[in-house]
Amino acid sequence: MKLRIALLTAALALVALTAVSGCNKKPKPLPSAETAPGPTVFVPTAQLTATPTVISAGDQVQLSWKTTNAATISIDGIGDVPSVGVKTMTPAASTTYHLVARGDGGSADASARVTVNEPPAIETPSTQMSQEDEFKARMQDIFFDYDNYDIRTDAQSTLAKDADYLLQHTEVKVVIGGYCDERGSDEYNLVLGQNRAEAAKTALVTAGVAADRIRVISYGKEKPFCTESNDECWQLNRRDGFAIDR
Repeated sequence: MKLRIALLTAALALVALTAVSGCNKKPKPLPSAETAPGPTVFVPTAQLTATPTVISAGDQVQLSWKTTNAATISIDGIGDVPSVGVKTMTPAASTTYHLVARGDGGSADASARVTVNEPPAIETPSTQMSQEDEFKARMQDIFFDYDNYDIRTDAQSTLAKDADYLLQHTEVKVVIGGYCDERGSDEYNLVLGQNRAEAAKTALVTAGVAADRIRVISYGKEKPFCTESNDECWQLNRRDGFAIDR
């Protein structure tokens, strides 16, 4: 009985000792919020390319871009764009496209240069007539009746226009050729052609053209404009023709 009591007493003492030592043990402190690791932040990346990089004015270029870890992306001259994209542009002049990507981890940018060459100059034909062409357009021939060198009414109005041209172009000298149809002798037609050329010169001088700017020559029937033997052809050959006197 005494032994049982002693064992029970010893057990109770051990339990009491264990409780006391457990109460004296301090708990480990919880980690503070300041030292707790935060979320991982990634730095944005940006790529921008232009294809082709050299074009002629009026041609198109394709912009391609790709970004990561960005909340906002913009390209100068275009505005906000998605994180990945392609856009066709037609720059009027050489341009550097600049992309900026921004996010929580900072920003990144990329550029692409496009060179625009001016189109080659196109030579356009001059609308200004040469002196020779203008002379031919303005100085009109006059025609005569058969075996006659009198200036007809229709020829008078033509000579008035011819004189107006010569008065506007005082540097131009003119030679008047007198022509005849095939009828009659060579000698007769040479005289008739001379008279026709002189008649036109007189009309131009009367209109104010200086006489020393006008030279006359007779071709008679040597240089016909038409070679058929009919009234229409003969009428074409009875004329005064005008040319620049070189």
